[in-house]
Amino acid sequence: QVPLVESGGGLVQAGGSLRLSCAASGSIFSFSDMDWYRQAPGKQRELVAHISSGGSTNYVDSVKGRFTISRDNAKNTVYLQMNSLKPEDTAVYYCYLAAGPLRYWGQGTQVTVSS
Repeated sequence: QVPLVESGGGLVQAGGSLRLSCAASGSIFSFSDMDWYRQAPGKQRELVAHISSGGSTNYVDSVKGRFTISRDNAKNTVYLQMNSLKPEDTAVYYCYLAAGPLRYWGQGTQVTVSS
């Protein structure tokens, strides 16, 4: 088991910022690829940002230039810095760990952006 604990969600006005954190337990974090997904009401879960174990990053087009994924292997934590938030960013955000055949999801954290 590699529990993933997300934090940092909340309510923010459009144009504001939030930073999500996802802390992992266990010793596999530094070898893991980490993702942030989100799921809005009535929509499918979508991949928002990816960071490889080596630090390479990818983003969905809708958040490029606004969101930044990063990781601190010493703290077993991945972050998602979200700037210039829009109402359409409202969703439950989940972190996801992949290491070889191992796959784990966090419990999710709600992000609500008001217009």
